[in-house]
Amino acid sequence: MLTLKQIYDDKAKVIAGLNKKHFSGAQEAIDEVLRLDGERKSAQQAKDAAAAQMNQISKSIGALMAQGKREEAEAAKAQTGALKAQIAEFDAKMSEAEEAQTKLLLTIPNVPYDIVPEGASAEDNLAVTIGNWPNQPMIDAITKDGAIALRNWDGETDEKIAAERIAHSEKLPHWELAKKYNLIDFDLGVKISGAGFPVYIGQGARLQRALINFFLAEANKAGYTEIMPPTVVNAASGYGTGQLPDKEGQMYHCEVDDLYLIPTAEVPVTNLYRDVIIDEDKLPIKNCAYTECFRREAGSYGKDVRGLNRLHEFSKIEIVRIDTPEHSDASHKEMLEHVEGLLKKLELPYRILRLSGGDMSFTAALCYDFEVYSEAQHRWLEVSSTSNFDTYQANRLKCRYRRAEDKKVVLCHTLNGSALALPRIVAALLENNQCEEGIRIPKALQPFFGDDMIR
Repeated sequence: MLTLKQIYDDKAKVIAGLNKKHFSGAQEAIDEVLRLDGERKSAQQAKDAAAAQMNQISKSIGALMAQGKREEAEAAKAQTGALKAQIAEFDAKMSEAEEAQTKLLLTIPNVPYDIVPEGASAEDNLAVTIGNWPNQPMIDAITKDGAIALRNWDGETDEKIAAERIAHSEKLPHWELAKKYNLIDFDLGVKISGAGFPVYIGQGARLQRALINFFLAEANKAGYTEIMPPTVVNAASGYGTGQLPDKEGQMYHCEVDDLYLIPTAEVPVTNLYRDVIIDEDKLPIKNCAYTECFRREAGSYGKDVRGLNRLHEFSKIEIVRIDTPEHSDASHKEMLEHVEGLLKKLELPYRILRLSGGDMSFTAALCYDFEVYSEAQHRWLEVSSTSNFDTYQANRLKCRYRRAEDKKVVLCHTLNGSALALPRIVAALLENNQCEEGIRIPKALQPFFGDDMIR
């Protein structure tokens, strides 16, 4: 959550940033945070004054008794009792103000960095990189004004065109390929669990395992320490990384035990450092984790959810970093290069988007999405979000480090990214690599898959 120092140092900048995120009532929320802080400070001052007066009176009681002034001593005792009751009232007022302030701060999103584009939705995201495209004409066809700024290319106005392309395309969508080669059974998943829980079979299961092992091996080579965390977390962990209270409706909740199924390994891995003070020479911390992830995806429907496009359970490898404020930007760039390297090795056409303020997550200060292009569906499929959260998560987590130069304890920066989420990677691999002989396996993945082709 936002720190009070951020707000006091530049209130106008904080409000402008919240407006960039299209957070309704930014001015009112920040004003209320400061009002509550004023209440807390006022109660603290009154408490301190009462405590000082009580201590002074208490010191006089012994002297009064020694002088035989029993009545005055008893009056002094009664006065200290009254002051003690006042101090308890001031404590209650402080706690009430702090509790209300924290509750309000938990509902206020992070402030985006200055380089975050203005905009209300995904339509306003800025594409900063296009990679692995087979020819320049394709790039020209999907860029605007000769610049890599792919705004509105895959928006509402293109749905009819995309549908016509799919209808006349020789490429089969992945759900048909999955059936043709007996890779994934979506109907069995419905039978066992419901829609959004596919069953991977034979070569389909082997492809999943190959991708998981490939992504973990690449993370290991990049210096990430693998973690195998729980896939259920307590509410404190959800609040620590910001899924609660923002995404409560999207998480599966085990009500009897008050535990949540994780939507991403970000939650348990980042929470390893909750209430921890780290020595500066141990930073940056680099962790990775493979987990199953669970998302209710309430309200999802239509063409975007067909096949593997949107699932309730899916496999994902997450990379997480804990770093100093001075080095977090470099860490973020290294993470982006790592994710981009995976897509290059998988030989998939991709683009990198810098998300606009209105399309960013609640907790991120800066976020880049990676999307791969589906040749059968003729649209982009998001496969990774790689974010810098600045001190926002660290403040919730009380994740701090001790600076080497002055031993001062300050908040860390936290970062994470998908490296990578499997469902849409699988969809793109199947659709983009289909040929007469079967489905070609990219060279980098062949040692993990054990073959060069799905037949």
